[in-house]
Amino acid sequence: MAEENKGKSTKKYEFIEDLPGIGPATAQKLRELGFHTVESLATATVKELGQAGIGEKKASEIIKLARSSISLAFIRADELLKMRQNVLRLTTGSKTLDQLLGGGLETQTITEFYGEYGSGKSQICHQLCVNVQLPPEKGGLGGGALYIDTENTFRTERIVQMAKHLGLDPYEVVRNIIYAEAYTSDHQMFLLENADEVIKENNIRLIIIDSLTAHFRSEYLGREMLAERQQKLNKHLHRLIRLARAFNAVAVVTNQVMAKPDVFFGNVVHPVGGHVVAHTSHTRVYLRKSARGPVRIARLVSSPYLPEGETIFKITENGVEDVEEEDKKR
Repeated sequence: MAEENKGKSTKKYEFIEDLPGIGPATAQKLRELGFHTVESLATATVKELGQAGIGEKKASEIIKLARSSISLAFIRADELLKMRQNVLRLTTGSKTLDQLLGGGLETQTITEFYGEYGSGKSQICHQLCVNVQLPPEKGGLGGGALYIDTENTFRTERIVQMAKHLGLDPYEVVRNIIYAEAYTSDHQMFLLENADEVIKENNIRLIIIDSLTAHFRSEYLGREMLAERQQKLNKHLHRLIRLARAFNAVAVVTNQVMAKPDVFFGNVVHPVGGHVVAHTSHTRVYLRKSARGPVRIARLVSSPYLPEGETIFKITENGVEDVEEEDKKR
C-alpha cells in the first residue's frame, strides 16, 4: 500500500490539463495569465492562480500536485549536495573568465553583467547564445537560447561570425535562438511571463535579458515612482529565476550603470536597480574597458560561494577569447 501511495504522489503530469481539477476553461484562463506548463504552476502562488477564478483550496491542491510532479520538496542537505553536483555550467569562451566564475555560468541561477556602454555586455550575450549550442564536453549545454532585447543590440551577423569561428553551422545556430524585442517594461514582463511554453518546446537552456533595467529606468522617473518600479523589477526577476530552476537553464541579465557623485572613495559607478537586483542576482560581474583595445576587465563583485576576484579577457572578431601571454606583457 505504501508503495502504491508513493507511486501516486510522484505521478508525472505533462500538460496543465492533466492536473486534476483543471478543465479546458480553467486551462485557457491560466494560459492567458502566463501559465503554460506544469513547471510554471509548480512555482506559482495561490494568489496568482486566484486571478483565474480558482479558489484558495483548489489552487493550493493544484500547486501541490504540480510540485510533486517535478519533485519540488524538502530534502536533506546531503541530497542537495548530490543535486548541486549535477548543476551544469556554460562556458563564456574564455578560460580565465570561466575560472573566475567557478567553471562557467551555472544553470538555475541568475548571472548579471553590468558596466558602461562598450564594456562588452552584449558581446558576451551573443557569445553565450552560440556556446550554449555546443555539446557538454565542449562547455555547452546542447540547447537553444531565448533572447529578450530591450535596446536593439542583437545582431545575427555577429552570431554568424562567432558560429563560424567555432566550426558550427551558422544557419543552425541562428535557428536555435528565439528572439523577441521588448518595446516597454510591461511588454518585457509579458514576454517573460509567457515564455515557459517556448522554453519547453525549443529545448531552451539559456535565457537572456539585455538589458534588464533600460525600460524601467526610462519609464519610472522620480522618487514617487521608485517603489512601483522596484516592485515590478522584483516580480520580473523572480519570474526569471523560476524559469531557470524549472527548466535547468542559465539565466543572464545585463545591467546599466549610474554614477554616484557623492562617493569620494572607491568605485563611483553602480549598477541600476538597487537592492532588488542586487539580492536576486546570484552572481554579479562588473565589466570595464582597459586601455589595450579589445581587452576587457571582469570583476566578480558578489557570489554565494566564490571569492571576489578579477581577470582579463578580450573581445575580437572571433568573439570572447583569452588574452595571450604576449598580450599581457605589453
